Amino acid sequence: MKLLHFDDFRLGVLAGDTVVDVTDTVSDIPHTGPHDLISGLIEHFEDYRGALESAAKGKGVPLADVRIRPPLLRPATIDCMAVNYMEDGTRSEPAPINAFHKSPSAIIGPEDTMVLPDVPATIFEGEAELAIVIGKPASNVSAADAMDYIFGYMNFIDGSARGLLPAGNTFFQMKSRDTFAPIGPYIVTADEIDDPQKLDVKLWVNGDLKQDFNTDDMAHKIPRCIEWASSIHTLLPGDILATGTNHRGLSSFQDGDVVELETEGMGRLRFNVRDDLKRTWSRDTRLEHAEKGLDGPATPQLTGKYADR
Repeated sequence: MKLLHFDDFRLGVLAGDTVVDVTDTVSDIPHTGPHDLISGLIEHFEDYRGALESAAKGKGVPLADVRIRPPLLRPATIDCMAVNYMEDGTRSEPAPINAFHKSPSAIIGPEDTMVLPDVPATIFEGEAELAIVIGKPASNVSAADAMDYIFGYMNFIDGSARGLLPAGNTFFQMKSRDTFAPIGPYIVTADEIDDPQKLDVKLWVNGDLKQDFNTDDMAHKIPRCIEWASSIHTLLPGDILATGTNHRGLSSFQDGDVVELETEGMGRLRFNVRDDLKRTWSRDTRLEHAEKGLDGPATPQLTGKYADR
């Protein structure tokens, strides 16, 4: 099943090319708004699955005629795995398992806009990722049991403002900025994905393919990620665990860009980028930059405020 929010944050099920409004089907779930209605549905999904499947056979609205919103609006936690790919075999061994928090207020949805802030970042990037949506409270979960705690999957972008000072004190100010977590267009329930460790992930900037990798390159696999994260704090229904990216295809995000992410089976997430300062960078990916023998992990800023720092 594919669950989404649309228009004024109605809850919908995607049925082919139409969206069926199922808000009333789950209205008895205690909630104060759409943000905890979806969390409550995730937690009690098996109680509502049959009713949702029946409702989804009803008349829908063409997908092209609705505004799709973020499928999750206010998760308790967004955990993001760090340096969690083998980078097409260029890493000799996995990096030590690690993660960071991203603010839930950073979430935006399809056709929304990532806004680049007025800060002296060396570059702005967005990392294509497969995200896990947690289905039930998870604390000290073993890797052997971890997959039972997954409700579903979705596209996720980890926006980054790189190179901010002071060095070593950057994750919060780099990762948690408003609009830096595009998600969607919907959540795909786990039963629809045969093997989440064999999914193609592709990201385009203005129609140019930049990132193209498979989740089989993940260093710490999904069960281990859940095991490790849940050993630190309890994951709750509707929480997001983003599984990391292959960095070799990362490139600059700039004013006016149209970015599209498609993880196999997850639909396509499309959003815009705005930079009121109109800064520019080369369009080279990290891999292309390295192949040219140039310094640094990413291309330097070319024009605009902070270019001469």
